[in-house]
Amino acid sequence: MNTQAQQESQRAPQRHLVIPGDVVAEGRNLKTGPGTYVRDGKLYAARLGLAEERQGVWGVIPLSGVYQPRTGDTIIAIITEVGPSNWLTDINAPYPAPLHSSETPWKIEFGETSEYLKAGDTVLAKILFVDETKKTQITMKEPNLKKLEGGQVIEIQPSKVARVIGRQGSMIQLIKRFTDVWMVVGQNGRVWLNGEVPMIRVAVNTIRLIEQEAHRSGLTDKVTAYLKEASGRSGNEPQPPASRGSAEEF
Repeated sequence: MNTQAQQESQRAPQRHLVIPGDVVAEGRNLKTGPGTYVRDGKLYAARLGLAEERQGVWGVIPLSGVYQPRTGDTIIAIITEVGPSNWLTDINAPYPAPLHSSETPWKIEFGETSEYLKAGDTVLAKILFVDETKKTQITMKEPNLKKLEGGQVIEIQPSKVARVIGRQGSMIQLIKRFTDVWMVVGQNGRVWLNGEVPMIRVAVNTIRLIEQEAHRSGLTDKVTAYLKEASGRSGNEPQPPASRGSAEEF
């Protein structure tokens, strides 16, 4: 294992697979996180996933499931309908989300929405709010939120997004180093990729590998080995200057 992989392994929390009803931890003052509950001094898993402890709080990361919007999430949305003052978008959640013309970086007159975004267009947006009835509104008014031109969008399990990104973007940066493909990762389980078609194919296959092997140790080494073989590159080629648009764009 190389030094980078060793450091990542040492920093990463220890995880283990659990099913509903498994005992995750025992003792006093147990702090429950998502997917756990306490009964009779024991902390149990409430769902299938990976149990982990962070700063004294135990939680279970689901292995699968639909995206549940949270205020502030950066997401990739697809325009499905165009109205005179807003658009309806697919955010890969159980319910669609409207984008009002006032929540874009453009000054749009009533009835001119189709001149800016059409059905099928892809945008990088944020969840503005989610109310108690799960009604969701999205925005593009913050810096770096924009229409994503060209490229390709794939979907992954929302629960695997953090693993695909890696700590401080390490996994995505690894893919970019070998493929020179630009990527935007949404917390709603969508990834936008742009670059040369053969390298996009390598990047997509790498993302699928990470998604499939997310629960296994030694993932960085496995991904590096695959990228070397599939891309035919050493990973040491000079890269163009990065122009980071957001925490999820590489």
